[in-house]
Amino acid sequence: MIEWVWPWMFLLLPLPWLVYRFAPKARTQQPALRAPFFEQWQALDTARGSGTARSGALVRVLLFLLWLALLTATARPMWVGDAIELPDSGRDLMLAVDISGSMRIEDMRIGDNLARRIDAVKSVGAQFIDRRKGDRLGLILFGSRAYVQSPLSFDTATVRRFLLEAQIGFAGKETAIGDAIGLAVKRLRERPAQSRVLILLTDGQDTASSVQPVEAARMAAQMGIRIYTIGMGADELSMPGLFGSSFGSRTINPSAELDEASLQEIASLTGASYFRARNPAELATIYSLLDELEPVEQQSSLYRPRQYLGYLPLGIALGISFVIAILTLWRSRSGATQSATAVIEGAR
Repeated sequence: MIEWVWPWMFLLLPLPWLVYRFAPKARTQQPALRAPFFEQWQALDTARGSGTARSGALVRVLLFLLWLALLTATARPMWVGDAIELPDSGRDLMLAVDISGSMRIEDMRIGDNLARRIDAVKSVGAQFIDRRKGDRLGLILFGSRAYVQSPLSFDTATVRRFLLEAQIGFAGKETAIGDAIGLAVKRLRERPAQSRVLILLTDGQDTASSVQPVEAARMAAQMGIRIYTIGMGADELSMPGLFGSSFGSRTINPSAELDEASLQEIASLTGASYFRARNPAELATIYSLLDELEPVEQQSSLYRPRQYLGYLPLGIALGISFVIAILTLWRSRSGATQSATAVIEGAR
């Protein structure tokens, strides 16, 4: 369906005829000149006028079409498509992901292979983002410092891409959990949403924040922001012995620096929950639980896509202008040839 933003512009359609009909004619004074072969020139002009009357009428028609095309473009035609139903939600959900140096530890077992923690977070987190259609999502990455990688947006595809592109070390090697919470609170408090949620994932303890994580959590609780915390990392990891053999091998706890007590307190203060992810399967289960705890709203709104079509009549006007220019050039060259022929014959 086509809609016109300024349909009243078509009222100007008869304007060229009104100007031609009622505007006073221009009065020009030309100095008298003595023109040789005046009779021959006058006869030539009469002959040429009868020969080019048809082309002159064609030019006038083209000028009218040119005027019509310009008015059509000025009226701003818009193509309005069919209504599209968009999911809508009152929930603002911010993801805060730790990209400190410890996230490169390979203790996430996938089958018989070990993967880095950050790779497991990217894989499972991307699937979680895909399921959040209708929520407004944002992404915070933190290491020594915290920064907003993606503001709150319904464009979940972009948030997903930013998560997959995150690299360890971009924000420093330390861990600023408190700053990440404070930054999320600053972003979420500006939103008038009924449900505001932060999902914070880390594998360590706070070592670089300007504000303590528990204090930041208290501020979040005062603003009605729930913070779900996820502790990442395996409980034990076998280290090979001499030359990769079992001789001298030992078992270590790669999550010894994980501050579970603080993460539990943060979640408790904000009325949320703490989860422990020792492998990718547990992490996937946690995100499934979060889908149940914070379900996507099923409300929807209608949206009609609009596309401006003014470039079409403008293109037509440009094409007509080229045709008029070509006709005018052809008439002038044809007249010049006839004039030269008549002058030569008159001189003889």
